[in-house]
Amino acid sequence: MSRTADGPDMAISPARSRGPMEGRGHAPASPVVVSVGGSVLLRDEDDARYFVGLAELLQRLGRSTPLVVTTGGGRTAREYIRLGAALGLTGVELDELGIDVTRLHARLLAGRIGLPTASHPPATVREAVEAVRHGSPVVLGGTEPGHTTDAVAALIAVRLRASRVVNATDVDGLYDADPKTHPGARRLDRIGWPELLDLLRRTTAGEPGQNFPFDRLGAEALARASIPLSIVAGRDLTNLARAITGEPFIGTVVGTPGGASP
Repeated sequence: MSRTADGPDMAISPARSRGPMEGRGHAPASPVVVSVGGSVLLRDEDDARYFVGLAELLQRLGRSTPLVVTTGGGRTAREYIRLGAALGLTGVELDELGIDVTRLHARLLAGRIGLPTASHPPATVREAVEAVRHGSPVVLGGTEPGHTTDAVAALIAVRLRASRVVNATDVDGLYDADPKTHPGARRLDRIGWPELLDLLRRTTAGEPGQNFPFDRLGAEALARASIPLSIVAGRDLTNLARAITGEPFIGTVVGTPGGASP
C-alpha cells in the first residue's frame, strides 16, 4: 500500500475596505487550499514551536494569496473514535467525535495566527468560502459526518477554483510502498489522477478515523475539477511554503498544474 506523509508579524488595519480576493490594481492571486494532517500538528515533538512557525508562515503567505487551511484530527481523533466504538457509538457519532477534535486543532492554529483569521472557525464549506473573500488565511476543521478534512479542503478548492491543494502530511510525498515499513520504497515525484484514484479505491474503505494518503471523496472532486494536489512533509516549513506558492518542492504532484484532465 502506498502511503504519504504532511515571518514578520502581520500589520492589521482596524478598518479594512478590501479582502484578499478583491482588486488592488492587478489581478488577484488564485486561492490555495492547504490540508494539514493531525499527525503533523500533534506528535509530541516541539508541537508549540511548530504551531508558532506554521502560523507565521500562513499569516505571511495569506497577505498576498487567499488561503484556506483545514486541520485534521490525527492520533487524538483516532483514539476518541476507538473509545467511542468500544462504547457502542454509531458511525455518525464517531465521525462527530473526530470533527470536534479537528475543530480544536483549528482553534489552536487560528488563535495563534490572530486577526483577520476568526478565532471561531467556519463550520461549513459555504462559510469558509465566504470568509476568505474578506480575510486570509481562513482556518477550519471538519464540517459534517462522512467528510474528512481532506475532503473539506477539496470541496472548498472546487468552490474557489483554487490553483492547487497542498496536503501537508507526515511523509515527504507519495511512495510506491509504505516507507515506514519498506526502507527501499521509492517516492513518486509525479503521478496522474487515474493512478491515485485506483490506489485509493483498492486500499481505502472510508471508516471513521482511517489513515490513508488522501481522502477518496476529496481526490475524486479534485480530479473532476482538474485541480492539482501537492503532497509534502508538513513539518518542513520551508518546503511547505514552496508548495503553497507554486515553486519547485520536494514531494509529489498529483495531476498536472495548469489544468490537465485526470
